[in-house]
Amino acid sequence: MIDIRKFDTLGHANHGWLDARHHFSFANYYDEGRMGWGALRVWNDDAIAAQAGFPPHPHRDMEIITYVRTGAITHRDSMGNTGRTAAGDVQVMSAGTGVTHSEFNLEDEETTLFQIWIMPDRDGGNPGWGARQFPQADRSGQFVTLASGIEGDDALPIRANARVAAATVNAGESVSYDLEAGRHAYLVAAKGRIRVNGKDADPRDGIALRDVGTIEVEAVDDAELVLVDSL
Repeated sequence: MIDIRKFDTLGHANHGWLDARHHFSFANYYDEGRMGWGALRVWNDDAIAAQAGFPPHPHRDMEIITYVRTGAITHRDSMGNTGRTAAGDVQVMSAGTGVTHSEFNLEDEETTLFQIWIMPDRDGGNPGWGARQFPQADRSGQFVTLASGIEGDDALPIRANARVAAATVNAGESVSYDLEAGRHAYLVAAKGRIRVNGKDADPRDGIALRDVGTIEVEAVDDAELVLVDSL
């Protein structure tokens, strides 16, 4: 099963300082057919204006992964963590029993990012935060795991049987990902037109996959891919 969710059909909210697209129901956007995909609950495609951002707000019982596409985001939280995550890098927050954090674009340019929420396997636990650099050269022509709760993965830890992976693919080349039976994949090209198991998709379209065995992605243009694999 492959369902391509075109970018212009996604939920949309423009707050001036924040221009957001929602792949799944979120805030004032509700679509009973798009409540999540497996354990993936939120995939927001955000553009945050320079010197603007999200003031302190709470979360609990959610794994929150931020993939920065351009610019940088600065994180502060009630655990005492502060960190700046730049384009191509990733931060993860396990909300656990509860945490308050802020996310600001302190740069002099717009920041764009994907924020991905995955439901944890179990509620509770102490909150946590971490960030890591993932050079794009290391994922050229292959998927590299960025965040994972799957044993054996070398990545930022999350508390879910799920994996967030990324790849860069040159135009005319392909990359593949094996999807185990019973699992859900959701794929977005941060940039570049792609062809997924023979179906065409544009940049920032959402592609929901299940029961496909192998996901074959051909880059029509130079492409940057982000994928979530979950139960």
